[in-house]
Amino acid sequence: MASIADIAAKLSEEHGLTKAQAKSAVEAVFRAVAEAAGAGEETSIPGFGKFKVKETAEREGRNPATGETVTIAAPKKVTFTPAKAMKDALNT
Repeated sequence: MASIADIAAKLSEEHGLTKAQAKSAVEAVFRAVAEAAGAGEETSIPGFGKFKVKETAEREGRNPATGETVTIAAPKKVTFTPAKAMKDALNT
């Protein structure tokens, strides 16, 4: 599994940045994606994929301790759809 430090190290090597500069850049990208998601916006990175906010419906569940029926609020989730180039890279 690649961490932010791993991604930053690769970016540092390939583009002649210090590791601190590369880490800052990687964190800025992730922060921008998170802020866009928080605002309900889609983020598209060509050749990589799209991050979208998906709203799920409210549903009923059960409290396992009491068996009581409870309403579970409608949460928002971030979904990722890989671009064709990403899918092709995975399946070659």
